[in-house]
Amino acid sequence: MKDALILIDIQNDFCPGGSLAVNEGDQIIPIVNQLQKQFDLVIATQDWHPADHISFAANHTNKKVGEFIDVNGNPQILWPVHCAQGTHGADFVEELDMSKVKKVFQKGTNKQIDSYSGFFDNDHKNSTGLGDYLKLEGVENVYIVGLATDYCVKYTVIDALSLGFNTNVVIDACRGVKLNPNDVENAIQDMEKAGAKIIMSNSL
Repeated sequence: MKDALILIDIQNDFCPGGSLAVNEGDQIIPIVNQLQKQFDLVIATQDWHPADHISFAANHTNKKVGEFIDVNGNPQILWPVHCAQGTHGADFVEELDMSKVKKVFQKGTNKQIDSYSGFFDNDHKNSTGLGDYLKLEGVENVYIVGLATDYCVKYTVIDALSLGFNTNVVIDACRGVKLNPNDVENAIQDMEKAGAKIIMSNSL
């Protein structure tokens, strides 16, 4: 049974000082760097938006961050401009050890649809190729870390489960956006209900 460690969006814009900073986002990096030593296969996802992305509040007249718009019948929350292609904010955090990362999968590249999951766009019409890659590599167990617990981690976990992977969330190596006070707790419940195992890094 082959294992893979998947690093979700550990990028400058999601860490303190970034445009969509996750509180304590940088504190997971030493844990993630240690964890990588225990895996032969390490994969990273990278939020990689065009500048005119539909999820950026700045691209909509009279709309503010945190408001919702309708995208093909689905609610889309509006975010600050973040992880725009080719910007410093989209780069992986300098302290993150990338030497073991075998492949990077970019997401959110279609300006018309957001992509929280490392596997699919939010409408599930387009795949990043991550699922096929893991299956070709013979992976059965995935261990997921990164940013943010209540968005990209959660949706990656739920898609991993739907694709048949045994899915573990290393919860002390994740941090949440927390737009609402209970978002992280609710995300953990959602992931557990879907079949994920919530574990601590020291149990590996």
